[in-house]
Amino acid sequence: MLDGLFGGRKSRSLLGVDISSSAVKVLELSRNGEKYRVESYAAMSLPPQSVVEKNVAEVEAVGEIVKAVLSRSRTNLTRAAAAVPGSAVITKVLRMPADMPESALETQISLEADQYIPYPLDEVSLDFELIGVAEDSPDQAEVLLVACRRDNVDTRVEALEIGGLEPKVMDVEAYAVERSFSLIAPQLGCDENTVVAIVDIGASMMSLSVIVDGETVYTRDQLFGGRQLTEEIQRRYGLSAEEAGLAKKQGGLSDDYDTEVLLPFKEAVIQQVSRSLQFFFSASQYSAVDTILLAGGVAAMQGLAELVEERLSVKTVVANPFANMAIAPNVDAIRLSNDAPSMLIACGLALRSFD
Repeated sequence: MLDGLFGGRKSRSLLGVDISSSAVKVLELSRNGEKYRVESYAAMSLPPQSVVEKNVAEVEAVGEIVKAVLSRSRTNLTRAAAAVPGSAVITKVLRMPADMPESALETQISLEADQYIPYPLDEVSLDFELIGVAEDSPDQAEVLLVACRRDNVDTRVEALEIGGLEPKVMDVEAYAVERSFSLIAPQLGCDENTVVAIVDIGASMMSLSVIVDGETVYTRDQLFGGRQLTEEIQRRYGLSAEEAGLAKKQGGLSDDYDTEVLLPFKEAVIQQVSRSLQFFFSASQYSAVDTILLAGGVAAMQGLAELVEERLSVKTVVANPFANMAIAPNVDAIRLSNDAPSMLIACGLALRSFD
């Protein structure tokens, strides 16, 4: 039985499974005291168009990649945590009487949810989490309501089951990123007033999460990603998508590549990051961020963080949630290090084992 969007109150280890637009990434963590260790990990590319803008379009194809990536990771875990994209989720903070019993709370929330959700309730997965007593009203409790179209959940569940996994938790990507950030915050020297913009640039989507005092205060997704660089390499050099993808990673293109193709793409990244931040400033009380944390496959691009920092005059760091973790002997540490910026969601999901 799949637990709610926040998952059950748990206990046994969970495999973090991130199904992005371009790849499936799996991660298993263990913990000894306050120290974490990466026990297993693997990532594999998805066939083109099997996931479109974070929506699973080809369930069978994704399920087969899940099966293959599990084999590559050599994990023994079968219980999995996955996530739906923030763009598929509606959240709302409700107020309820603080002394209401949980059984009555559940009924009342289901009744109130109808006001806030623009879909029939039988097409929606609902969950809620008690935040705590309202600061300005001690007799009222604040409750976070989360709703997601059921088909967004069901396609992921089906793909995991095809891959041989038992889906136990369906989370929200932004919350998984927030959980991973708790590991990175000490590296950045964050205090409760530090405003951190996490910019996750994947193959086709760029997600901005802004975190203050460990909590996400803003999220926004937009269409932009590393695939645009791959397509430009294809166009300019007459390569197939696969050849262009390899050339992007391994190099070997002509001398004009850096100036004619790579630099314009980096400029486009800076423009998109700047635009996302402007949206955040106009929608919030904030007018600046203290740190930009670059994540996703594009983040590891040589010189990009330095260029973003220089142009936007904001300290910019490449995300690595594994910086202070031990690595099991069977894990390819070099590959894990290279993939680390794109593992925030998988890491946040694997951390659900220790809630």
